[in-house]
Amino acid sequence: MSQFQTGETKESAVAYRCDVCGKGHRTGNNVSHANNKTRRVFNPNLQRVHAIVNGSRTHLRVCTRCLRSGVVKKAG
Repeated sequence: MSQFQTGETKESAVAYRCDVCGKGHRTGNNVSHANNKTRRVFNPNLQRVHAIVNGSRTHLRVCTRCLRSGVVKKAG
């Protein structure tokens, strides 16, 4: 859930998570040619942008999918 849907403040936000859709990291495996598997993390592509929220200009960490789909409009 995003901070806009749950009413959370920025101080209680989870690290490396999209402020709009809540997308966070996923885990998986690095797989070598010899089929050895080690754990790894897939992080979302987050961008720090200025956006208008409740009439004020603020910083948000937003994934590129939210930017591309138009959910968040950058403040100019």
